[in-house]
Amino acid sequence: MRPMIKTRVTEILGCKYPIVVGAMARITNPEFVAAASNAGACAVLASANYKTPDDLRDAIKKTQSLTKQPFAVNINLFPALMPQEKLEDYVDATLAEGVEIIETSGHKAPEDLVPKFKGGGATWIHKCAGVRYAKKGASLGADIVTVVGYENGGATGVLDIGTLVMTPSVVDALDVPVIAGGGVSDGRGVAAILALGADGVIMGTRMMATKECPIHENLKQAFIQAVETDTVLALRSVGNTHRIWNNKAAQEVLDLEAQGAPLFKLIQAASGERAQKMYNEGDTNLGVVSCGQGVGLVRDVPTVKELLDRIMTEAEEVISKLGSLSKN
Repeated sequence: MRPMIKTRVTEILGCKYPIVVGAMARITNPEFVAAASNAGACAVLASANYKTPDDLRDAIKKTQSLTKQPFAVNINLFPALMPQEKLEDYVDATLAEGVEIIETSGHKAPEDLVPKFKGGGATWIHKCAGVRYAKKGASLGADIVTVVGYENGGATGVLDIGTLVMTPSVVDALDVPVIAGGGVSDGRGVAAILALGADGVIMGTRMMATKECPIHENLKQAFIQAVETDTVLALRSVGNTHRIWNNKAAQEVLDLEAQGAPLFKLIQAASGERAQKMYNEGDTNLGVVSCGQGVGLVRDVPTVKELLDRIMTEAEEVISKLGSLSKN
């Protein structure tokens, strides 16, 4: 029986592997979250997928019916994705359904919501992209802080700091456990993140190329053919930089930015409805999709369980190999 990697993150969250499957708009639905959590990760249900708190409650109940393993709910703090006046209602719905892990992500730590997290007995993970933001989250009482580097798919922050530097910088600055990611697609990446001092790894892009992920097979096959240069940064002009896959929809957004287009036109071009149609119908140029540089390391489309087991076996082999170097 191979050794099992245990960290503060696996102990606090109660998951088998020190891997978090990050919240992804229109992707991390109950079925996919349950598949990832059943396979040993702690997956994150995206509350922004749901138009009302009641819709979110239904999604949580569905997830709970499909897995008894730990999962989290993400509360998105970006105003464009989640109306601020509804945040408390979404948190209340999450806690009312007995969710024990809440992740927040956005421009700033949700100081006003912390009493709800603590009063509801939830473990609070705050996700950000910089040391000062991580320190703020920890100072407010975050149990775990997640940081992502420049290679990350989706929101990259404004500092442009790579994962190799971001991770130890945050680890050194905090006493609470750190989950880190950005560009991680295999066991080598997991071993590297742990070597940098983090207690867990967050993954998104690599998890999209799995059988259970609810996106069209055409997109999964496109990811297999992709290389590490097939992403671009968009929406920097409006202070909301995102790394996205470089397809025709991405170029449309970049062209609009170059023309100085107003925010509403950029939002229309990057619309989630277009992405959803792409996920459903398979036109890989139709919508904007968050995608990290780690897409260049995607080689196949396994089941979630096959992928996670393989990643952790590889991580353990890498760690063992590195340990043997000091004995020679």
